[in-house]
Amino acid sequence: MRDTDSPSPSLPSHDPIGLQSFAVLLRRMNAEFNRIAQEFAHAQGLHLTDVQALIAVLDADDGEDAGPMTPGRLRKQMNLTSGAMTACLDRLERAGHIRRVRAADDRRVVHLHYAQAARKVARDYFRPLATGTDAARAHFTDDELHVVVRFLTEMNRQLAHVGR
Repeated sequence: MRDTDSPSPSLPSHDPIGLQSFAVLLRRMNAEFNRIAQEFAHAQGLHLTDVQALIAVLDADDGEDAGPMTPGRLRKQMNLTSGAMTACLDRLERAGHIRRVRAADDRRVVHLHYAQAARKVARDYFRPLATGTDAARAHFTDDELHVVVRFLTEMNRQLAHVGR
């Protein structure tokens, strides 16, 4: 039986583009994003789950083809129970981060939108992250950034299938 804690011989840990190096770098970046999101949640009196829901609503509002986020779609995306989703949306609405809007063509359908005032709060809070991201981007050519975007897009596509 193979020791799962040691790297595979074909993927040495000193290989800067090997699987082990990618795994370490992606975990570190994920940990930093989680830390920043947790600090924002704490500053806003929210749960980390609320911030994750808020991000999903923001991405849906800014998306091109997905359409407005609905509570059902968000619940499925976040893998929450109906009750947990309702509690999360209630907290976000009370805190002024989202608006629930009934669809004009079918009043039974509720769309979730990121509140404009909350966008400013988030923009101000996350400005250092945006500045850091822009500073990191400045170290790369446009061609290199296109490769990074392709990698991140494919990574997100692959992650969407993990555990489903």
